[in-house]
Amino acid sequence: MPPPATSSAPRHGLARILSKAGVCSRTEAARWIEAGRVTVDGRVVRNAEFPIQAGLQQIAVDGQPLGAASRIYLMLNKPRGLVTTAQDEQGRDTVYRCFDGAGLPWLAPVGRLDKASEGLLLFSNDPQWASRLTDPTTGPDKTYHVQVDGLPDASTLAALCAGIDDDGEFLAARRVALLRSGQRNAWLEVVLEEGRNRHIRRLLAAFDLQVLRLVRVAIGGLTLGELGKGQWRVLQAEQLRQLDAAQTVGGDPQPAPCAG
Repeated sequence: MPPPATSSAPRHGLARILSKAGVCSRTEAARWIEAGRVTVDGRVVRNAEFPIQAGLQQIAVDGQPLGAASRIYLMLNKPRGLVTTAQDEQGRDTVYRCFDGAGLPWLAPVGRLDKASEGLLLFSNDPQWASRLTDPTTGPDKTYHVQVDGLPDASTLAALCAGIDDDGEFLAARRVALLRSGQRNAWLEVVLEEGRNRHIRRLLAAFDLQVLRLVRVAIGGLTLGELGKGQWRVLQAEQLRQLDAAQTVGGDPQPAPCAG
């Protein structure tokens, strides 16, 4: 028999408990619960918000006791054209296509890249780690290489760092540098502290610059490197330390000025 619950133990909804254990997403957990696959102290519970006192109740899925899943952290070079979601209601291909046949456990994307963007995307079944990494106050900077349909001058680069108001939302880059330019197009390196929805595209559009390609090449000290498009690899201990260090430091103490 499990020990009696005490009022001092923290309470969380059943679906959240399953998600925090790293066995599925909270949405999937709610489906399992509704389908009667989850028991608490031997009794089927169909309420996703059923209060659970951490460590004091026995939870099972399909008759198997719930245990914390082995934590996995990996990086993917996301190809353009894939949606960053587990299931798309419009039937579009998702980033999970890249993991077909790999036999991986449930993993969630850590942050997002929109359908037209490509590059470095992290996945894990460790919700606490993912939350720290995506926290705008402590998470690492994200670095992008962006091809635009114009030739921005030094004043435009500085203005991108100064930022704009877009429908009440402040958008700015931490750093912007010109990588190379041709007769009509240029490649910029853009560093963000916080990535809002279509942040770079909206920011550049305010200066009449349209994005032709957008590739995330680094998160903190973790770089995309030579990882092929659509390929993935498990993060090693040193790479995890790089990300943890970037979270702790929170990027450079003082942002470097925009460079032309």
